Amino acid sequence: MSEFISGIQQVGIGVRDAAKAFNWYNKILGLNVPLFDDVAEAKLMTPHTNGIIRQRRAILALNMAGGGGAEIWQSNRPEPLAPDFTPELGDYGIFAIKIKSLDVKQFAEVQKLKVEVSPENKSHSWLQDPYGNQLQIVSDNSWFKPNGSLTGGVVGVIIGVSNIDKALKLYKDTLGINEIVYDKSGEFNDFATLGKGNTRFRRVLLRKTVKDKGAFSRLLGNVEVELIQNIETDARPRKIFGDRSWGDLGFIHLCFDTLNMDNLKQSCQKNGFPFTVDSSDTFDMGEAGGRFTYIEDPDGTLIEFVETHRVPIIKKIGWYLDLKKRKTQKPLPNWMVATMGWGKVKAED
Repeated sequence: MSEFISGIQQVGIGVRDAAKAFNWYNKILGLNVPLFDDVAEAKLMTPHTNGIIRQRRAILALNMAGGGGAEIWQSNRPEPLAPDFTPELGDYGIFAIKIKSLDVKQFAEVQKLKVEVSPENKSHSWLQDPYGNQLQIVSDNSWFKPNGSLTGGVVGVIIGVSNIDKALKLYKDTLGINEIVYDKSGEFNDFATLGKGNTRFRRVLLRKTVKDKGAFSRLLGNVEVELIQNIETDARPRKIFGDRSWGDLGFIHLCFDTLNMDNLKQSCQKNGFPFTVDSSDTFDMGEAGGRFTYIEDPDGTLIEFVETHRVPIIKKIGWYLDLKKRKTQKPLPNWMVATMGWGKVKAED
């Protein structure tokens, strides 16, 4: 199988106040590098915004210890909508993001969280951000450069689906996240904190371990996608974004750093997941730029792919990493990737 993704670049998080949200993710999780902070109109996303052009502010926050970022996304126009129900485990869409941790138990002690044990026999804790979004703090062994923070960036997501076997055709067979860590059905004690310990689920954890392929692969690290299907006979899961659109409040998309967009496009089309959006060439995100595309999973969850062409290092003097003409898929030198952290911001108290 061809390699199409090198890691999770970011997960989009819709909020009402991007600056305030960035400060929380900075202070609590060490996502302290705003790689870009951009205000623009999302003109290409109308297939997923009911034909309306959203005007938004987006901040891509990174933790240089390693892992994907949080794209903190504020819809200025129109006003973003919240779901009219509280999303529950098993509802269709991105239910939680997985944040990697060097020491789950120590982080849990600091934040006064309960420690759970997964079917993989690894510790994790559940943390809710101030906006009601679920974060799962998990152990991971792929680190770029530990920096004193107990946590790193995004290593994965938990996605509710209606049929795991159909979802596997995308996440496992098409995208190549193909290590099945576990495939279990039943009731799970580690869901008790969420009030779902007595509910029957099928859950499959997929993993793709980091490889030296992709400019930022060493920074992004491992990939985990956990698929959750509610298998109670009377279950009536709902779509988290069922009556809303891209850019509303909550987890709006999962974005992968992409190695070969043209080949990925062919593979997705062949497997029944055609691109719904394609920027075609370099698209500016303020100081950053690249080609981006979108597909939907079988339940309509939005998946973004980004082929990075340019990232800022020191914006004031116009110093950027230009990757568009790079012919190799080998990782960038560590020192070069580390320069992206020069723009880190201290959190406010």
